[in-house]
Amino acid sequence: MPEKIFDMIVIGGGPGGHAAAEESARYGARVCIVEKAQWGGTCTHRGCVPTKALLACSRHFAELKKLNRLGITVGETGYDFTAIRRHRDQMVRISALGVEKSLKEAGVEMKTGEGEIVSPREVAWANPAGQREVLTARHIVIAWGSEPALPPFSITPHLSLSPRSSTPLIQTSTAASPSSSPSTQSSALTAPQLASSRILTSDTFLQLTTLPKSMVIIGGGVIGVEFATFLAELGVPVQIVEIFPTILPYEEEEAATLLLKELNRIGVKVLTATKVDDIRETPEGISIIAGKDGQTLELKAEYALLCTGRRPRLDEESLINTGIRFDRRGIAVDEKQETNIAGIYAVGDVTGGIMLAHRAIQQGRALASRLFGDGSVAFRADIVPSVTYSHPPIARVGLTELQAREKGWSVEIVRNDYGANIMARTELAGQGFAKLIFHKSNLVGTTIVGAGAPDLIASLALALTTGANLKTLKSWIMPHPTLSEVLRL
Repeated sequence: MPEKIFDMIVIGGGPGGHAAAEESARYGARVCIVEKAQWGGTCTHRGCVPTKALLACSRHFAELKKLNRLGITVGETGYDFTAIRRHRDQMVRISALGVEKSLKEAGVEMKTGEGEIVSPREVAWANPAGQREVLTARHIVIAWGSEPALPPFSITPHLSLSPRSSTPLIQTSTAASPSSSPSTQSSALTAPQLASSRILTSDTFLQLTTLPKSMVIIGGGVIGVEFATFLAELGVPVQIVEIFPTILPYEEEEAATLLLKELNRIGVKVLTATKVDDIRETPEGISIIAGKDGQTLELKAEYALLCTGRRPRLDEESLINTGIRFDRRGIAVDEKQETNIAGIYAVGDVTGGIMLAHRAIQQGRALASRLFGDGSVAFRADIVPSVTYSHPPIARVGLTELQAREKGWSVEIVRNDYGANIMARTELAGQGFAKLIFHKSNLVGTTIVGAGAPDLIASLALALTTGANLKTLKSWIMPHPTLSEVLRL
């Protein structure tokens, strides 16, 4: 009987691996995808889907306060955290089932278990029962995803004792040198330890069965401000500690400033330019020692939430044995998503860079088109939109004004406020603005802050993709009255 050979084997069932496998199969390729346990990956189970489900709940609860302005009387209000978690979990299940359904309908052979690269054309698959089979393919795609990054400060072992255990909470310093192995770093802070402690990551936060009484969030980036928004809207006292001079340091400064005011308004205390030196667990909760302006601060809460970014999840042994180039930033790939080993590719978070599900999806779609289609589907890193799902949300595509000026470009700015838009006023959408940046009449970047921003940015992403200029956009007819009119030139 001839050996079964696949056109493509994908390792990892998150957004990038899912897209690569499904699209390749739709082009007629014979595809196998191996997923360890959770179809949909981080996005479905620990990222995009569960966090946006939580934020939907807190937003609707917070917006009840606006109804009196619309002449609607609401009686006594409250929320049920168990029901909120139930809604979140249902959205996760629906998303995961959707991934499985689409793969099956495309004709992808799905295998649950561990996938290990053993040669440039072979993947060893071990099913949950421990049975092992070597699979052969013309092309192998790595889509291992990412995991929470440990913060760059030490967690003192002799002070970090769980009140429920005599075992040190953290075995070693979490500060890692450039040559440190990612697997070694992650072993210092394992999921079981976090599940029994008051020091959480974005992953273990989702395991909580009761809402925290108070929280210190370390990191004022996208993940940190989203969790702060959710907690504060439900009335939880929240403090954010950010080492940079501003939250969301890579967004438009005026967007970060507007969001800071909104966070303050709902009760979030934000400490910027503040460096965390030590974190420990106490019988009452957690204590954080930090420095700001030469002064030492002590922050206390029931829980600490580490939102210091994510890092690629790397199987170093497989990479080294196969000779694939990588460093702590991820697997090195070229513009075709190919590694230095011919026939082995990588997509999504494992390649480093901006870790977004839609970036991974487009990388997977472009790879499938290149290998099995006509190559017409492309991936461009410079036009990947990003969204912070705070309230109000912030959406951006292309450059910020500062980034454009740092290139030495002359820029022209068009800025429209939500306050001048009748639908924003009618819907009580609150503060916001749209800012379009042009260089030599060509659109180079857009930031939108306010209700509807995640959806509005899609049209500007298309404009940037197609090279729209000032003249073209001035001919853009928008329906009236709509929120989209904040984009009118």
